[in-house]
Amino acid sequence: MSLEILDTRRKALTINLDPNIYGTFAEIGAGQEVARNFFTAGAASGTIAKTMSAYDMTFSNEIYGQEESGRYVSKSRLIKMLDYEFKLLGDRLFGDKYQTKTFFAFANTVTTLNYNKTNDPHGWLGIKFQLEPYGPPHEIIFHVRLLDSDASLQQNVLGILGVNLVYAAFHLYHNPKAMIESLADNLSQGSVEIDLISLKGPVFEFLDDILVNLYLIQKGFSSAAIFDHHAKAKQAKDLMYKKHIMILRTRFNQKVLPDFNLFSHAVNQYKSTLDIVDTELVTLAELTLNNLMEHADKSDEDLLKRVAKRAREISEKGHYVIVSNFNRHNKLAKYLALAKPKSVGITTNISNLQHIFKSEYYGENYTNELLAYISDLFSRNVKLLTYPYRDIKNKTTVTTKNVEVSPEAKPLFDFLIQNKYIIDIEEIAEII
Repeated sequence: MSLEILDTRRKALTINLDPNIYGTFAEIGAGQEVARNFFTAGAASGTIAKTMSAYDMTFSNEIYGQEESGRYVSKSRLIKMLDYEFKLLGDRLFGDKYQTKTFFAFANTVTTLNYNKTNDPHGWLGIKFQLEPYGPPHEIIFHVRLLDSDASLQQNVLGILGVNLVYAAFHLYHNPKAMIESLADNLSQGSVEIDLISLKGPVFEFLDDILVNLYLIQKGFSSAAIFDHHAKAKQAKDLMYKKHIMILRTRFNQKVLPDFNLFSHAVNQYKSTLDIVDTELVTLAELTLNNLMEHADKSDEDLLKRVAKRAREISEKGHYVIVSNFNRHNKLAKYLALAKPKSVGITTNISNLQHIFKSEYYGENYTNELLAYISDLFSRNVKLLTYPYRDIKNKTTVTTKNVEVSPEAKPLFDFLIQNKYIIDIEEIAEII
């Protein structure tokens, strides 16, 4: 039986009327939208110990410390805010009045749409909370992209997200799937993307970080999830900002693990081509699902576990892993561009490249579709590195020099080859 979805005011009021829930709201970047919802719901004095908003960077640094990265809309900043505010509750609130209280610290650090609409609105939200007086803390953190085209709408979304988080922490912690789904309660579709979630503390210790984040893809909250060498979720910009990126594209349902020897050869050529040092390069293997989860039963636990197993196997090879629904290279390129990398190299088989430049794989407006595809793909400092393949029937090795493409696409194809947007991976004929 499905759970009743309470509206935002009802959720806030439910928290406010609980005499044992008490804590702090610290919000930076989009107003005190979450605290405002609790104030307007009524009875907030029983819940709110303090609200604050240290907008000035000097004030913020004095309270929470400086950020080495220089990026204040970051997971690092959010964690510092949560730790500081939660500790302060315990340090200052003691005595008989607080014997039955379960403390919480809610925080967010967000950038909404600027006046010129030139930025990428996104943010981090989190809560550190107790489930019993003097009990151990638990933690829920997630990253969002705000998709509305108006800053005031984004602020409203942020306020709803915050209320959903506080309510979920205290009322749905025992059901992680319901808890995650509830984060989007009372929000219109297409207003927000949740692309990372992190759960910590004794009540969540049985959860698998990969499975939890794959659930975001399954529910349509995000198109991709990234995991590090330890199979822990990472946010794209934290990993890729101002780095050179090299991607090995693979399909989840292929029977064997990718050939990382071939990939290493491609990585070395890419480093040589752009004169990249190792410290500036991040290599990732992508598992493309091609919307597989959308067509599967939403309760298909086995599918999630199989995807998680393959992702873990790849991470153990020393590569970061992207699990995605990107069936085409240009979709991947647009996603990566949001992280503002220095460059992106995408490996692909020459037969896959042929699909792009053959008209039978498109509709009636082939030339328009192809131009849009190429613009999306190569306008973001992206290069395609192509593996040759052995044509057994004709006893030839197919590369960009002899691959067949549609006549109307040939001039564009030649332009991309000549200007090194598409590059053959060289000297591996003896390997394939």
